[in-house]
Amino acid sequence: MPRPTDLSLKQRAITAFQRRVANPLTRRLPLQTVLETTGRKSGLPRRTPLGGRRVGDTFWLVSEYGEKSQYIRNLKADPRVRVRIRGRWHEGTAQVLPDDDPIARLRALPRMNSTAVRLLGERAGLLTVRVDLTS
Repeated sequence: MPRPTDLSLKQRAITAFQRRVANPLTRRLPLQTVLETTGRKSGLPRRTPLGGRRVGDTFWLVSEYGEKSQYIRNLKADPRVRVRIRGRWHEGTAQVLPDDDPIARLRALPRMNSTAVRLLGERAGLLTVRVDLTS
């Protein structure tokens, strides 16, 4: 886990707001897309509201803080995930794609989320994730 000095002030402020205010509210919205990972230390389910797009049997997303994101660390420890899309849960296997162009990928994802990721995230830290859905 990064020490507080490893994180930018912007990231600390945004992450604190997301963790304490935005995420608890938005993950309860029935149509909000949610990624469920398994906590790498606790083994408990961890649910993160996010944006992305399903294309066939694949779900694409871009992490605004890349390797610094807790859900990225969790899915790297255990790539089995669930994604709630339009109120329905789908199991899948996540794969981090460091060689993918996250800026180009954002152009293919929902505009509102892509704009938020660009504004709130750290451009050098953006990271593409592909989830291969099995159900």
